[in-house]
Amino acid sequence: MVIRLYEAYTPGTRNRSVFDFEELIDRKPCKQLTRGRRSGGGRNNRGIITSRHRGGGHKRLYREIDFRRDKTNIIGKVTSIEYDPNRNAYICLIGYADGERRYILHTWGVKVGDTITSGSEASISNGNALPLTKIPLGTIVHNVETIPGRGGRLVRAAGAVAKIIAKEGWLATLKLPSGEVRLISQNCLATIGRVGNIDTNNEGLGKAGSKRWLGKRPTVRGTAMNPTDHPHGGGEGRTPIGRKKPLTPWGCAALGKKSRKVKRYSNPLILRRRKIN
Repeated sequence: MVIRLYEAYTPGTRNRSVFDFEELIDRKPCKQLTRGRRSGGGRNNRGIITSRHRGGGHKRLYREIDFRRDKTNIIGKVTSIEYDPNRNAYICLIGYADGERRYILHTWGVKVGDTITSGSEASISNGNALPLTKIPLGTIVHNVETIPGRGGRLVRAAGAVAKIIAKEGWLATLKLPSGEVRLISQNCLATIGRVGNIDTNNEGLGKAGSKRWLGKRPTVRGTAMNPTDHPHGGGEGRTPIGRKKPLTPWGCAALGKKSRKVKRYSNPLILRRRKIN
């Protein structure tokens, strides 16, 4: 993917870099595979803000993505590669031999006109979905299931990739993008290859308005607030937070406190924790 750089003609184009979308096809999404989706603005069912700094943004049309890949042993052809406003990865429109059409995540290297399939008899090539029992060691995969038949839950972001490093019994060992090493049932499906749009981290928004288009609202430092608004607030000028450790706006410990449940079901399956910066 080629990145287009801007000169500093205006403050908004300074340090701005965007994709030229040369791989994508300029067309409207498939109407049968789309539905409306209202943004909650970070609020729960009672209207209370539970996730701060969310709201606004451009109106979006949601694309129904096939994460299950349960269309087994039927050849599909990549009709188009399209932009999806709901994720940083691109999506492919697949036309199957029986006439059905579905959206799937775009795999890096897959082009318009290529054929893909899923099932235990599929070949080891980019875009095909197979059970982990049929995938050899050292293969890179994405869209990995955690429970057979539930659909892909892991490794779905743009440029993400996992690697199969071992198999023993009915479990396979995968190294995830975060550095975590965990066990997954070999009956789970995974898609061969790497998620497309691998240069997404090289994009520069250039101005605050571009962030607002994405539905992100401004973030204010706690030290810039009043004492009634944040535990770090108050004081004359630039003063320290006045606490032994950083706190959240509600007085809970932040930056380092472990929040994972001790009795979470997947704890025995994790062999090595993810890397924490």
